[in-house]
Amino acid sequence: MEEPSSAAAKPEVLVRLTSLVEPLDLTALFPRPGPLELELGSGDGGFLMREAQRHPETHFLGVERLLGRIRKLERKAPRLGLKNVRGLRVEATYLLQYLLPPASIRALHVYFPDPWPKLRHRSRRLVNAGFPALAARVLEPEGAVYLRTDDPDYFAQMQEVFSASPAFAPCETPRELAEVLTDFEIDFLARGTPTLRAAYRRVDDRRQPG
Repeated sequence: MEEPSSAAAKPEVLVRLTSLVEPLDLTALFPRPGPLELELGSGDGGFLMREAQRHPETHFLGVERLLGRIRKLERKAPRLGLKNVRGLRVEATYLLQYLLPPASIRALHVYFPDPWPKLRHRSRRLVNAGFPALAARVLEPEGAVYLRTDDPDYFAQMQEVFSASPAFAPCETPRELAEVLTDFEIDFLARGTPTLRAAYRRVDDRRQPG
């Protein structure tokens, strides 16, 4: 009997893009069937790994632009024995628009994205007027977007753009999910800064009349 290869025993955490135009082959990233959740701006991966430990039946993909942060996820996940975590270094909106297959994600987690507080920089915010359409493209019917921030102005913008989208309806963040904190959130709460949360569920077009 052949010994299992080290690659099979320890799947690579860091996803290496082979194309910037072809959709990701998600079955190659996660050969075992299961729902997939995505965190945009996963930082050092604190939330992602805590949630992956709680839900081993679910696959989690963390997205970051900074290589150093993805490398931390790459080192930490195997130490924890997590086989349901992957990391991808890519720009988030590009991933949503071009690289993810439609209706392939059960949940999008967007926690404490850069608020770009200066007025001239607000066009750089991740959750902008075009974001709900990108989220709707990749989410399964009834899939959800979970949002957290400490910035009241950005929170108001998040609520505004999702409320204006016919593809989404507001929903509650499950209590057990709210209890899983990000590294930023732990620091903010220690300083007395509250977390602002919102959640929106993808409207299932198949249930619409006509």
